[in-house]
Amino acid sequence: MPRGVAIPAIRQQLFAAVDEVIVRVGPGRLSGRAVTSAAGVATGLLYAHFADLDDFLAAYAVDRSFVVSASAATLPERAGSGTVAGNLCDTVHATPLPTVLALTRLLVSRPELVDRVRAVLGDRAAGLDAIESAASEYLARERRLGRVTTSAEPEALATALVGVLHRLVLTAGTESDVHDRVRRTVTALVAGVTTATPHQ
Repeated sequence: MPRGVAIPAIRQQLFAAVDEVIVRVGPGRLSGRAVTSAAGVATGLLYAHFADLDDFLAAYAVDRSFVVSASAATLPERAGSGTVAGNLCDTVHATPLPTVLALTRLLVSRPELVDRVRAVLGDRAAGLDAIESAASEYLARERRLGRVTTSAEPEALATALVGVLHRLVLTAGTESDVHDRVRRTVTALVAGVTTATPHQ
């Protein structure tokens, strides 16, 4: 098989190992050996499918950013249904926390990967950017529907939402604790801008 072309099952096995390594010891301890050891495969397997560690991590960042983007993409369509806080929280929780945690920490430690993700997926697609974009569009739609006050600023609220998520992810405790803190914080964040009587 040509170098740089990976079997999908092997790719996902190795990507899951990145999640595990970053959650356990942080992105600073990432190495080809650490990843293949966590994946339970031979060290050379990673380099049989990727040019080098940077190439592998770029592929990982693109894959995980796509997962986050795909989960966030449906948020604007939920405008007018459920609750505003509930819809935002559901979107944040749609991607497994270990994946969000690992991706966010990796992009913070290796910011050059952001440009490589954007080159493949487009602007506002790297890491949590997709959630921010989707939340901004969603809140704008809810404002037009009257479920969010006209004085609300969707972009600012979306930025605050992602700031909260970023902070909690980088200081993560247990998954249930993070989910609880996200829900309480998001509920408080939008409480002042949601309306009891939407436009008819």
